[in-house]
Amino acid sequence: MDDIDKKILNILQSEFPLEERPFLMVAGRCGISEDETIARIQKMKEKGIIRRIGAVFDGTKLGRVSTLCAARVPEDKIELFVQTVNACKGVTHNYRRDHEYNIWFTVSAPTTQELEAFLKGVQEKTGVTDILDMRAVRRFKIDASFEM
Repeated sequence: MDDIDKKILNILQSEFPLEERPFLMVAGRCGISEDETIARIQKMKEKGIIRRIGAVFDGTKLGRVSTLCAARVPEDKIELFVQTVNACKGVTHNYRRDHEYNIWFTVSAPTTQELEAFLKGVQEKTGVTDILDMRAVRRFKIDASFEM
């Protein structure tokens, strides 16, 4: 990565322009063309430096409910469990951990009732009943942008 890539990353993380042609605006701030900006971003995506570009919404302010869950899933049920959880469009993360609670996921739903119905459905479809529902009691917001 050169200084221009670093400048692009700084802009994308904290000052993404809400414009019709945002990459043209980024390009102007970096002193390069829009095409070069897009090519550099694509290259950083291919290298895994950039995972995704998109908005992050505060679900609570939008009236949604969410939870972090940890499940103790027997080895022979992991594939079914993961597929069942991933079938829900409200699941934002789902990963395996080296822990007795070996599958962790986050899920968001429009209402508490829908969230609880989803969790109950996962239990019924998979037979896995040891699922910890760890809804936030207090929220701490951490800025996850990194000055390049």
